[in-house]
Amino acid sequence: MTDDPTPHATTQTALLAGSSDDVVETAEGTSNEPTSFTAAIEQVGAGSLLGYRLQQQAILSDFGLFALQCRDNDALLAKATEMAADGMRTGLCKVLEYRPDQGDLLFRAGVGWRAGVIGTATLRADDKSPAGFAFRNGTPVISNHLEGEDRFRTPQIMVEHGVRRAINVLISTTAGAWGVLEVDSPSAGQFEAADIAFLQGFANLLGVAMERQENERRLAEALDYQKVLVQEASHRVKNSLTMLSSILHLQSRGNPLPEVSSALNEASGHVIAIARTHDQLWRQGSGRVEMPALLDDLCASLSGQLPALTLGCTSDAISIDADQAVAVGLLITELVTNAAKHAYGEEGGRVSVSATLDGESVCLTVRDYGAGLPATFDVRAGSSTSLGLQLIRTLARSLDGSVDATSDGGAHFSVAFPVEMRKA
Repeated sequence: MTDDPTPHATTQTALLAGSSDDVVETAEGTSNEPTSFTAAIEQVGAGSLLGYRLQQQAILSDFGLFALQCRDNDALLAKATEMAADGMRTGLCKVLEYRPDQGDLLFRAGVGWRAGVIGTATLRADDKSPAGFAFRNGTPVISNHLEGEDRFRTPQIMVEHGVRRAINVLISTTAGAWGVLEVDSPSAGQFEAADIAFLQGFANLLGVAMERQENERRLAEALDYQKVLVQEASHRVKNSLTMLSSILHLQSRGNPLPEVSSALNEASGHVIAIARTHDQLWRQGSGRVEMPALLDDLCASLSGQLPALTLGCTSDAISIDADQAVAVGLLITELVTNAAKHAYGEEGGRVSVSATLDGESVCLTVRDYGAGLPATFDVRAGSSTSLGLQLIRTLARSLDGSVDATSDGGAHFSVAFPVEMRKA
């Protein structure tokens, strides 16, 4: 209860959400009933008992909204003490956190206390103090005359601040009792049962909000840990594939049969392409791969494998999913390797790789500037016995795309496939 409340006999009807100037349209006409807490308080009088209770409900409603939005526990506790003090029309309020190891109640947050109290001062958590009794028994405690109180001792820090009356309620979560929310006043007056309802509502909101924050923190930690595990797994896959590629390359160099050596070398290139894609996946960590980074990485790797080639890579800002990235990596590797083999031979030359976005489709192109394709060449011919062409067609189909090839100052291969646009 306030220090000097003035009872008001008017019974307030139902309040509707809206601005203080709003009126309600009814079947009978226009109603002048208030449509907000502010308007209702003005109508009944802020100094009246009903105005006081309405103001408490308004403050409790505002705190509930704040608690839903707040993600910082210290800010939540500080705001709770500030608003609870306003609701009880006093200048002293504190949140006491129970510390099991010390067996005490720590001044965790508060308003109106001298410097150095919050975060350091403590109270004994026994049932000989109002706060300790509320915590131990889980029941609200009102002490309206601390100077003459024979049930509890008055903590020294409250004496120093001139506290004459106090009201304490339990803060709890599903894990059990967490602490105490206490409002104190240095003035004469009476805290009443209705004040308990207001303050306990505050404490209940506080407990729920703190538990939500703790659950969100644990979830974030679990997600971070899961992300680390996924990245570690992807990194190990990449390392294993790189090792396999190296083994294939060594076998290629040591094999006396040129056709076997060439096949092993191509297989090594395909494996390293998958390895580089995995590298991009764990580095970007989003389940999607940015094409510019993927193309730069693949071209750098292919330049090391095919030093006679001069590779140029460009890409629009395109994001593709993991499965598409693997197919794209293999396509680029196969097409660039084919250019090195058929367009230039050992003397080498220039190859351009690009990825452009056209609406919701990607056009991936690889072109060389060599002798060009034979006049009878048909990249879509299903009868072709070339394993390279079969692989290109298979990879294009896996992307739900199509492949085309032209001869214009060299061989020009293009693969068009749809891409799911990332939601903003």
